[in-house]
Amino acid sequence: MDGQLRSRITPGMEVNIVLKQDQGTGKLTRGVVQRLLTKSPTHPHGIKVRLTDGQVGRVKEIIEAPR
Repeated sequence: MDGQLRSRITPGMEVNIVLKQDQGTGKLTRGVVQRLLTKSPTHPHGIKVRLTDGQVGRVKEIIEAPR
């Protein structure tokens, strides 16, 4: 599942994000969503989130629903 719709993403979900410094390479980072940072309902490059480890990036894939 992709990460362009805010309604599909909630805190506690496991996701793959692309960090700002990795946008050129497309390298993905896996983590658990702590907070959604994008306010609009959709974003063409993915909803921006903060992971529980503090990293910020745009969601490219949703791995798992909240536990």
